[in-house]
Amino acid sequence: MTENFGLDLGLAQLSDLSPNGFALGLHIRYASAHIMIQTYDPRWSQVYTEKGYMLADPMVFWGFGCEGTIRWSELDLPDRHGILDQAASFGLRFGAAVAHGPTSSRTIGGFARDDREFTDDEIAAIQKLVIELHDKSTPPEQLTAAQRMALRLIAKGSRHAQAASMLGISESAFKARLRAARERLFVRTTAEAIQRAQEYNLL
Repeated sequence: MTENFGLDLGLAQLSDLSPNGFALGLHIRYASAHIMIQTYDPRWSQVYTEKGYMLADPMVFWGFGCEGTIRWSELDLPDRHGILDQAASFGLRFGAAVAHGPTSSRTIGGFARDDREFTDDEIAAIQKLVIELHDKSTPPEQLTAAQRMALRLIAKGSRHAQAASMLGISESAFKARLRAARERLFVRTTAEAIQRAQEYNLL
């Protein structure tokens, strides 16, 4: 995702603190993140995705079972696929994990560098940013009635002009409702907004 609606500053600061990249899943529900950002070496991300390592990653496993922070070197969990060793071969030699939020909407992040362990102060700064990003990206509990109606009409196949006419408003006003719904749901397109709203039973 190229734009993150107010999250950009925090993500930029995380990049500064993680010289070899990071992966951050915000509000993971039903094994799917509300927002997912990865800045690791793309070659490692491809290997990780293709081999389905998320389900076996000791860092992720720790993140769902614990809240707080931990260095990767302190993880005392099985790594049967040698995921951490493989990550190291792509420059992710030292790392820290952060987990925050209720298990029903957990945020988990991994942060890497290749030269040394993260200091306590660096981990604390990363954790603070993760908590801020978690709070800022909390999925909405509801949309306004106008936003719901606008999304429903598009979902049923109406064009903008047609939908605006049905509601008795201008096309620009209708588009403004769609834009507000997209921003509230942290997505870029109306199609994504409809999908996200359906996922969260907001329609």
